[in-house]
Amino acid sequence: MTATSLPPKSPARFRIRVNRLVLYTVLVAITGLFLGPFGCLVLSGLKTPAELAASPVHWVPAPFQWHNFADAYHLIDFLGYARNSLVIATIYATLVTLSSAWVGFGFARLTAPGKKALFGVLLGSMMLPQLITLLPTYLIFAKLGMVDTYWPWVLWGLSAAPYLVFLFRQFFAGLPRELEEAAIVDGCGYAAIFWRIFLPQSWPVLSASFVIAFTWTWGDYIAPQLLLSTDRSTLAVAVMSNYVTSAGTPVTNLQAAASVMYVAPILLIFLIAQRGFVAGMSTSGLK
Repeated sequence: MTATSLPPKSPARFRIRVNRLVLYTVLVAITGLFLGPFGCLVLSGLKTPAELAASPVHWVPAPFQWHNFADAYHLIDFLGYARNSLVIATIYATLVTLSSAWVGFGFARLTAPGKKALFGVLLGSMMLPQLITLLPTYLIFAKLGMVDTYWPWVLWGLSAAPYLVFLFRQFFAGLPRELEEAAIVDGCGYAAIFWRIFLPQSWPVLSASFVIAFTWTWGDYIAPQLLLSTDRSTLAVAVMSNYVTSAGTPVTNLQAAASVMYVAPILLIFLIAQRGFVAGMSTSGLK
């Protein structure tokens, strides 16, 4: 077959290839935009203090100061603070996921006067900044003798979270009514319906809610700084407060190295649970 006899390229196929190329270019650019700050953080953790303070900026360390990560680990009780963060985040994420699922089930499947108005108030509470409730919350816990304990996170977990309640409510509202009616005919109450039927069906939302709640608590700086002493405090507070010189000047390269190790568990959790996280957000948050 000669060159003149080759079939011409389909214009539709050419447009599809161009569209894919544009799409992949945009996705790569967006990925680079999101990974850029983390990359800068890693590079900062591999520099000397002089390189961080240099002008113009030294983008690439020469040479890489890998010992910064070991120094940041040994300078403080890194594992102890990480354990505190893990305990608080796990307790809160577990309790708030279950309590939010229960409240979302009530809004989705039960009927009561004023339910819509109450749900609107719940959604409106998401617009309240944390700083507004910080001082009253501290005074309440101080009166109850719960300062310098982990009880505040237990109570917060049992109180549910408005955004997670919204996710569960949207998911439970989409389940078939026949499941509930068949269980009632068999003699199940609403508590049994929730635990035996609805909760096992909601694993995507459970996964997404746990990851979100865990990330909230792991990354929280204000509440642990306000409510906990130094020994009981979390890794977020330790990273921001403990890497200083005798004159009180922050050691920024060690802070950056510690921050990389501080962020790593969250990235690992998301990579493990990303399928359930995406499924939960798509099946409930977008309904």
